[in-house]
Amino acid sequence: MNKITVIGNAIVDVIAAPIDKNIFEQESSSANTIKSSFGGGALNESVILSRFGKNVELITKLGKDDAGERVLDFLSKNHIDSSKVIIDANVETSINIVLVDRVGERYFITNPKSSQRSLGKKDILCHVASSGQIVSLASMFISPLLDVAAMEDIFFSIKQYPGKILSVDMVRNKDGIRLRDLERVLPYIDFIMPNSEEIASLTGSSDLYENACALVDAGCKYAVVKCGKEGCLIKSRDMECHIPAYPTERCVDTTGAGDCFAAGFLWALSENWSIPDCGCFASAAASCAIEEIGATDGVRSLDEVLARFQVVKTIMKERN
Repeated sequence: MNKITVIGNAIVDVIAAPIDKNIFEQESSSANTIKSSFGGGALNESVILSRFGKNVELITKLGKDDAGERVLDFLSKNHIDSSKVIIDANVETSINIVLVDRVGERYFITNPKSSQRSLGKKDILCHVASSGQIVSLASMFISPLLDVAAMEDIFFSIKQYPGKILSVDMVRNKDGIRLRDLERVLPYIDFIMPNSEEIASLTGSSDLYENACALVDAGCKYAVVKCGKEGCLIKSRDMECHIPAYPTERCVDTTGAGDCFAAGFLWALSENWSIPDCGCFASAAASCAIEEIGATDGVRSLDEVLARFQVVKTIMKERN
């Protein structure tokens, strides 16, 4: 399972950190770090998977502009196949402003008419047949064109090919979508990876275990619910396990942590690891991400994550 196809957004980030929350009450504010970077769930996943040695292709949309050229150059330098990237002269490549507070939480300013909101069904369906054995939709709900009906068609098409594994990561939905609205698409999903807030927005419940069970009951094969410093919960019909977080004390920026978690999980899955070990490796990858400013800057090598994986696995064994 060396080839992995990632679908979703690829953007330019302008990051400022740390920022006080009373920024608009002051004429001028300072930040120790102000830099341009690259982000978007799909790009972040692709970069980490490529850095770990996988053959990765990205399906995304960019504008025909300077920012789009910069993203393409970044993909090339990170050895990511961009042959399926759509260039659309009618949209602007997404540029997000990311404000990071003093505890590492981030706040985004985005353009709702930019490229990351413009990826649609037709941009994806034509590439399903040639996609990898693992296909990841990196940011469910990020593009309004990928509504429930569109996702149903895409997921159905992917699962017509025997052996293809479908993974779906999420962002928080802002359109009032509930879990019952997704009943048509969830049975196609092998792994769904919301964080605790994202799944709560679908169920209306704050109960982590109840929410994971709800996803599985609705048809997902595995629910992998990310819980930040509390680790994650993995649930299927036949198993459940609680994966601890790696015990880092350095959290400067949580941007991209969930994407790095997803990439780590998919890397381990592609190596035919057990599901609990996939979770432990994902937790280790996420811990590296939060220690540096920028979505992927903290995940520098496979060896570093493998070392942290052993620590997470040991903690899990001691707790059990």
